[in-house]
Amino acid sequence: MDGTDPATEAFVAHRNLLFTVAYELLGSAADAEDVLQETWLRWVGVDLAEVRDQRAYLVQITTRQALTRLRTLGRRKESYVGPWLPEPLLTAPDVAEDVALADSVSMAMMLVLETLTPTERAVFVLREVFALEYDEIAEAVDKTQAAVRQIAHRAREHVAARRPRGVASPAVTRDALAAFQRAVETGDLKSLLDILAPDVVLMGDGGGVVRAVPVPIVGATKVGRVLGAGIGRLAAATLRPTEVNGHPALVVQFDEGIDTVLALRVDDGLITGIYAVRNPAKLSHMARETALSLGNERTGPCG
Repeated sequence: MDGTDPATEAFVAHRNLLFTVAYELLGSAADAEDVLQETWLRWVGVDLAEVRDQRAYLVQITTRQALTRLRTLGRRKESYVGPWLPEPLLTAPDVAEDVALADSVSMAMMLVLETLTPTERAVFVLREVFALEYDEIAEAVDKTQAAVRQIAHRAREHVAARRPRGVASPAVTRDALAAFQRAVETGDLKSLLDILAPDVVLMGDGGGVVRAVPVPIVGATKVGRVLGAGIGRLAAATLRPTEVNGHPALVVQFDEGIDTVLALRVDDGLITGIYAVRNPAKLSHMARETALSLGNERTGPCG
């Protein structure tokens, strides 16, 4: 793509935004990248003289393409083996400082978004995360403004009833993660239990390809027992702290590459959610991003 071309310049200027919109709708970095390719192919055929707001127009194209793909993915998820978790997304440290963005891409919030219909999800993300006007959203989802307002109200209530209790600061989450890492590395199960909330939930996603907990495990005692059983295996691994989905996380790596990404949800200083993504197909994008980021500072928010 020629950088002097106005269409290219506009697309590149808004690429991070478009990627984040697509990712929040799909929960998959690989699918979000595909949507961006489809958006680009449509964008280059647009008469820019007829476009009043290039940012809004690009978001509309991206949303339409993502919705089409989301409906297809929904059918795939029906036959998915075991719990489904979003594909972990390597994010720059500054994303954690943007509380609204970090909350919207967190594992916990992405799972809440999964409980919305495709249209509700699109309307909620465009309005609540990216503050698009109702007329712009109506164009993107092919609904009237009145319908979009109703959908937005319904989606807000749905999310409010299910979203995390509060957004922990990056420092609090990092402290909990460091304590979790120490407990795993030292095999100190008591210390591990001390930082687990009584109602903690452990979810694992192996996609039927690699071993993972087949159903969510609830309760500190049960979760501690499962983690304790896996501590011996982790002794041979490298545990690397990083930023995933806007929050501190642990990458479990063996000589052959990334084995697991452990993301945490923290409320009131205790771990209330542990999300272990092990499906190799969901780790390949992060492995590439990790390799690209070595020795370089990430400057974009997502993607």
